[in-house]
Amino acid sequence: MQANWCSRMTVGILGGGQLGRMLALAGYPLGIRTELLDPSAEACAGQVAPLLSVPYDDFEALARFAEGKACVTYEFENVPLPTTQWLAERVPVRPTPRALELFQDRLYEKQFLNSIGVPTPVYASIDPVTPEAALEIVGLPCVVKTRRFGYDGKGQGVAHTREAFLSLVQQFQPHALIAEAFVPFDREVSIVGTRGLNGELAFYPLVENHHREGILRVSIVNPPATAADEALWQTAIGYLTRLLETLTYVGTVALEMFQVGEQLLANEVAPRVHNSGHWTIEGAETSQFENHLRAIVGLPLGSTAPRGYSAMVNLIGTVPSVEAVLRVPNAHLHLYGKSPRPGRKLGHITVRADTRAERDALLEQVLALVP
Repeated sequence: MQANWCSRMTVGILGGGQLGRMLALAGYPLGIRTELLDPSAEACAGQVAPLLSVPYDDFEALARFAEGKACVTYEFENVPLPTTQWLAERVPVRPTPRALELFQDRLYEKQFLNSIGVPTPVYASIDPVTPEAALEIVGLPCVVKTRRFGYDGKGQGVAHTREAFLSLVQQFQPHALIAEAFVPFDREVSIVGTRGLNGELAFYPLVENHHREGILRVSIVNPPATAADEALWQTAIGYLTRLLETLTYVGTVALEMFQVGEQLLANEVAPRVHNSGHWTIEGAETSQFENHLRAIVGLPLGSTAPRGYSAMVNLIGTVPSVEAVLRVPNAHLHLYGKSPRPGRKLGHITVRADTRAERDALLEQVLALVP
């Protein structure tokens, strides 16, 4: 298998955004070539790997794309399901289209999580004819969400009154909708894990996430320091293990959760590498991107051990002075090659240190530079 590795191992990636870009970059040291497919000719991953710019339903182009690929993966969950199903009949698609089908839809996602014993906030499908029936189940305040295509806070809103609830339902129609009980959480956390082709499992530490306007702004990573930290991490690992094993999942996945006291409630699943795992490029022995590639081509997984203490800051809408960022010790700048636009993820900065106090001081320096 190792003979002539570089010349015969090519992975196809559906989607050409920053996640596809970082996957492509992670492949080079391993001798894994990547080719991307994205409807946009301007997709930023095309700056670092070959990009085929065609619609996802161009099946003649998909046939050409599948040729010579060891497997195909996807970098975001809104790839059309029929595209992955069609490809799966011709080349291995990892993770499988089944994972995409479940986690594209917030109702199916919650139903699946509950079926494997993973707790979630109370939820209900919203009937467009009798929407208040859902409100009777979840109560007020609640969150109204579109079942599909929502990300970074899009397609959702919080209702504190019956009138606000009905207004949100009207605003988001004709999309299929779901209502969820509002959770007064202590903090938002996530766990990223990977399952290999042979069933090998690897999990990164629990990450504390801070959002603004629905967009992740800062992720903070602390290795478990107390028995309570360890217990919480083991709970998250247990949830993610059930998901991975039930679906015979291959690749990297992220589970976003609310922490309420000592309880974790699952919020959303991302069947891909995830923004809250970007810190792993410098902050872990093996990045989430490298482990995803290792998994889907059948290589052994790498260590997920943290390298001290890390934090990641997203660059949203604008980029600070590159010179100023690079003057911060142990600050690592990643720019995605995108043109600035309000609300757009343009890059991220990771800081890493040997102690928590040092990391926090570096984080403060970086945050002072970010608009």
